[in-house]
Amino acid sequence: MHPAYSVIIFTTASGAGYGLLIGLSLAILFGLPRDPAFGFFALGTSVALVTLGLLASTLHLGRPGRAWRALSQVRTSWLSREGVAAIVTYLPVAALGLGWVFGEFTPGQIATGAALSVPCAVVTVWCTGKIYASLPTIRAWNQGIVAPIYLVLALATGSLLLGLLLAVFGYEIRWAVSASALLLALGCDLKVRYWSAIDRAEKTYTAESATGLGPLGTVRPLDPPHTQPNFVMREMGYQVARRHARKLRILTVVLLFVVPLLAAIALLLLRMPNALTIALTALSVCSAAIGVLTERWLFFAEAEHVVVIYYRGGVA
Repeated sequence: MHPAYSVIIFTTASGAGYGLLIGLSLAILFGLPRDPAFGFFALGTSVALVTLGLLASTLHLGRPGRAWRALSQVRTSWLSREGVAAIVTYLPVAALGLGWVFGEFTPGQIATGAALSVPCAVVTVWCTGKIYASLPTIRAWNQGIVAPIYLVLALATGSLLLGLLLAVFGYEIRWAVSASALLLALGCDLKVRYWSAIDRAEKTYTAESATGLGPLGTVRPLDPPHTQPNFVMREMGYQVARRHARKLRILTVVLLFVVPLLAAIALLLLRMPNALTIALTALSVCSAAIGVLTERWLFFAEAEHVVVIYYRGGVA
């Protein structure tokens, strides 16, 4: 499918924001000092990324002003569930942020806000992944591994951001670096498995299976539906050359996984001044940001909707 930049920004920015929120919430529950300045900048970064992503998602709509209608189909639509979960998540985050920065208005406000923020953020990211994984008309997305990849990459990029913020404020970062290394290793394994799965997948979408007329024989169009490319072909039938896809996969692995993992190993094994620690964590964040944008672009570019069989014939 044609990669929509607004959706790429949405899934990467909000994913990192929710991942950072989960890391911060767990850290505060396990004894991170409640420094108001750190809370303001760290939680502010998380909320800014999430809000930026959600706003970017509306740019892909024909009429962004009607985005609120997407919340009305919670029982049947993962998109609606995601929207509702995203809105609900702001409530515990507000309780956590106000208590962290300005002091608790009620006993246990910070702990309660942090404890509720974690499942809310996890559910929201999971719903984002399920939006794509639940579409049987797009073979590359209709994989059980898609939603876990979205969640693990959100946690990994969020943990890298958390490590950078901890380093900037002079906190111990080894625990955050260890968590990010484990998540990156898991994310790399899942992503390679995903690529292997879509490469091995049989070409199951044919004109016969799509129309249900297979038992009657071969199905073929009598005439091409259009004499030149149209909107459906541009949006649903986007093609990326296999050699370019292979290069982009390698680039994704190097930037999103290898570089941050090597930096994490160096941070865990070597004693270094804080300035160098900040530089290495910043390098990891920048490398992972480019890597996850590449990964997400490729995720959309390699997906092909079953509707293209009517425009190309044969299989999709």
